[in-house]
Amino acid sequence: MASDMSSETAPDMPQESEEKAALYWYDPMFPQQHFPEPGKSPFMDMQLVPRYAGGGGDSAAISIDGSITQNLGTRIASVTRGPLTQPLDVTGQVGFNERNVSIIQARREGFVERVYARAPSDIVAQDAPLADLLIPEWIRAQEEYLALRGMKVPALMEAARQRMRLVGMPPALIAKVVHQASVQTVWTVTVPMAGMLSTLDVREGMTLATGQTLATINGLQTVWLEAAVPESDAHGLVAGQAVDAALTALPGQPITGRIDAILPELSRDSRSLRVRIELDNPSGALRPGMSARVRLQGKARQAVLSVPTEAVIKTGKRSLVMLALEKGRYQPQEVLIGMESGERTEIVAGLQEGQKVITSGQFLLDSEASLLGIDVTTLNDVATTPADSEHEARGEIRDINAEGVQIAHGPLHTLGMPGMTMRFPLSTELQNATGDTRALMQALKIGSHVNFAVHQTEDGLEITQIAPVSMNDTQEVAP
Repeated sequence: MASDMSSETAPDMPQESEEKAALYWYDPMFPQQHFPEPGKSPFMDMQLVPRYAGGGGDSAAISIDGSITQNLGTRIASVTRGPLTQPLDVTGQVGFNERNVSIIQARREGFVERVYARAPSDIVAQDAPLADLLIPEWIRAQEEYLALRGMKVPALMEAARQRMRLVGMPPALIAKVVHQASVQTVWTVTVPMAGMLSTLDVREGMTLATGQTLATINGLQTVWLEAAVPESDAHGLVAGQAVDAALTALPGQPITGRIDAILPELSRDSRSLRVRIELDNPSGALRPGMSARVRLQGKARQAVLSVPTEAVIKTGKRSLVMLALEKGRYQPQEVLIGMESGERTEIVAGLQEGQKVITSGQFLLDSEASLLGIDVTTLNDVATTPADSEHEARGEIRDINAEGVQIAHGPLHTLGMPGMTMRFPLSTELQNATGDTRALMQALKIGSHVNFAVHQTEDGLEITQIAPVSMNDTQEVAP
């Protein structure tokens, strides 16, 4: 499915033949070792595989034919630098808008003639009737006005109307008296705004005192959502800032609001600030007491290097991205990631602005690597490991002869080499240090578990250190 050749086609056969010329041969299970001629692998019972011109010659890169990447919809994005905002997820609870409260009081002494069927916590509409009141002083003021009205003295009539206002009669009741020219003995108290009836302190037949509270109504047109924000994360929050909320009681219905205020008092127990968020509630679906998940946007950071979040491959211990190189070649690159914001992830180290990364289709690259016997998650280690460094592993001795030691070993992670059984010659330095190679081989018996280190040379891997280990030490060994 994959191809190691360049996706560019040649115009004539001679050039194609030249393009097909093998650069070297290698063992797919040990791609770091190159051989000038074809033949059988010295490591495994298999033939060497050619690497052609245009394949990149880089063991840390994978070549994919361009038509394959197009058919599978592989997408590439650039590493960019720009502003990035750290989102902050907290919890909150819905409460009443304390600015949207109406209190109904008795303006004069009187009596309750009737109470309509209401109870605390009822949802009431605007102008809904609450109680019928009889207030004697209002009746006297109305009779005085009607008596002066018959005298047709404008100044006296205006004084009588002014007295009705001073004793607390509502404008609507005064207009009704003027229009009907009759005394209105009972006044029906109505709800001034829609909302919840928080308190109802009026009963039929009771006597009212001036200023006595009859009921309290909390409006529901808007509500407050109070969120607790840790003091260390509160910097950058300002009034008027947009907020996203998701209520547990309303799944799948995201709600937007704005920060109304950041309250000045800090909770000593939780070391958090209360952030008041105002939410519109035209349908009345938001009820006080509901819990919500709140996403706030912190202060934006400028000139941050970032990539699409889907481009980052997290292996558990580290994070990788797949770089898109020239001529259909791709190479994994270890990165150090920072904060995530929306669909972008900050890159602290490992990439440079303008580089290209794969955002979809990484599975294709992984499959190509598997066909070559390469672990994508270790390719970056291979590319960055110095050629003259030592690579350590553990294994079991299977055979010893003059050509070296055959070991069934675990993975050589820094080489990207899986566990296998292979023969390693002893390095010249190790032979000189031991003085007698045969004596060393006699000390290492077949079946012994050993720690060993190998060194890359032009002729392959050589053992530079080897020593027996305790059987109680259970490090990975190839079967």
